[in-house]
Amino acid sequence: MEPEATAIPTLLLGPMLRHVEETGASIWVETSRAGTVAVETEAGIWTARTFGVHGHHYALVTLEGLPEGAELEYRVSVDGHPVWPESAGFPPSVIRTHATGTPLRMAFGSCRTSVPHDAAGNREHGVDALRSYALHMAGSRDPQWPGLAVLLGDQVYADITSDAMQEFIRSRRDINEPPGAELRDYEEYAHLYGLAWSDPAIRWLFSTLPTAMIFDDHDIRDDWNSSRSWRRQMEQTSWWHGRIVAGLGSYWVHQHLGNLSRAERAADPLWQRIAAHRGDGELDLSEDLDAFADRADQDPTTYRWSYCRDIDDVRLLVVDSRAARQLDPGSRSLLDDDEMTWVDERLHGGFRHLLIGTSLPYLLPKGLHHVESWDEAISEGAWGRTWSRIGETIRQAVDLEHWAAFQRSFRHMARLVTDTADGKRGPAPETITFLSGDVHFSYVAEVERHSGSRIIQAVCSPMRNPMPPALRVFVSSMAYGPARLFGSLLARSAGVPPPPFNWAKIRGPWFDNNLAVLEDAGQGLRIGWSRGVVENDDGGAPRLEQVAEITVGPRNADGTTTRPSAMTRMRRRLDSLLRTLPRRR
Repeated sequence: MEPEATAIPTLLLGPMLRHVEETGASIWVETSRAGTVAVETEAGIWTARTFGVHGHHYALVTLEGLPEGAELEYRVSVDGHPVWPESAGFPPSVIRTHATGTPLRMAFGSCRTSVPHDAAGNREHGVDALRSYALHMAGSRDPQWPGLAVLLGDQVYADITSDAMQEFIRSRRDINEPPGAELRDYEEYAHLYGLAWSDPAIRWLFSTLPTAMIFDDHDIRDDWNSSRSWRRQMEQTSWWHGRIVAGLGSYWVHQHLGNLSRAERAADPLWQRIAAHRGDGELDLSEDLDAFADRADQDPTTYRWSYCRDIDDVRLLVVDSRAARQLDPGSRSLLDDDEMTWVDERLHGGFRHLLIGTSLPYLLPKGLHHVESWDEAISEGAWGRTWSRIGETIRQAVDLEHWAAFQRSFRHMARLVTDTADGKRGPAPETITFLSGDVHFSYVAEVERHSGSRIIQAVCSPMRNPMPPALRVFVSSMAYGPARLFGSLLARSAGVPPPPFNWAKIRGPWFDNNLAVLEDAGQGLRIGWSRGVVENDDGGAPRLEQVAEITVGPRNADGTTTRPSAMTRMRRRLDSLLRTLPRRR
């Protein structure tokens, strides 16, 4: 075998098109060895040296001075050796710079497992909606490309691993020793990202569709930071410290770095180390990255994972609802004070649409919301010590740790969005829309208001990891009257005050693997959910089928909104119930 220094380089992952602006873009790659990565378009050539992390080699190439509103094919080489495009039968990879005034079009979704796309994989995990979308776009004669895809958590599952991941773990260590089949270190995370992003269709899609990302619990571990008790249990294990350091470090490399604009990267301490390197060899970032990840875990105020993007008259706030939690009893908060201040400063009017990306739904089905607020109250001692232990057991067993289970944050956010919707924080937007995932079912809910902005919750989950059929009927029942009443009585009995506003489901739930596409359609925000459908067990060629669509328009002059007819609502409810039943595959 040739030594690494002389071996012909290849791309292990990427190219991934990340942050794109009017005149700039960034492209992320993992290479087989250290070297200089070049991206070439008709507008010029841009280069970046790789940096090393625990034996892996990465580069983020920053392209500047691009023409606005252009469509540029590009090629990638490493040390002069062409490495992209590959002869995979897909269209050329393209950078589409933003043109001012172009209506917003954005895809979003969450929760995607990395298993084969054969009949067995589809039976167990369903058809991959993201891959189905990629194949649809590759085969379309005139595709309508989103300007961005926002991936709202659980891009990788560090705690629920596939057969292929477990085979890799066994090749390195005894899988019967803690943490067993879960991930232990950076090398295992790097392999998991490889499994998630190396499918040819996904790889091509990510090379031509800009992506923004945020983590959720399974990127690290189920129920990550759900409570102080949970965290103490993890810290008592022999493996947790290695897991969290590797998880946050690999997240910075694979996901977060590409979220940042040029200005934001310039202020990032790790990127400053990369940019300042002037030595002959490749910069080894391993020690700096590990120390950074440890510090970010122990003191979340030392680093911010949330970010903000303005796309013409639309503001997108992507909020970290996992790492920035305050878990001390008496001051529990989904966002600590520093993070909430950051959100407060950016959540205001003056935009046509305000989008808040948060992996965890802000507005759950009403019955589930009440149950989570009740569980938080009893876990924190509302019914005494015995019920406190019971509440904590329930919380961890059934994942009762969304915004509703952090009432302090829920109510603070409610004040911010209602003040913004009422025009108290600048001109009121037409819509304020929470975009979320996590819960493995999709739906749309709306806060009941008669003036100001419409406040919407839109959920797209999962892209590939369907909820077991036995749980679907339970989840559907939580959206209707009896569960709402029972949950409300429970919450009141534990001293939880009523929510600051009322909301109701207007579509859903449905349980398909989905990818959603949101667009500014002139008459409002139109959101459509699509799934992949396999016929004759041909897992390699799914077709894309729309599951649901809704348009959220501005209020009428009299303060009303256009609502579907009673017959339409009844039909949609019946359709949602039918979707709870398992399908024959």
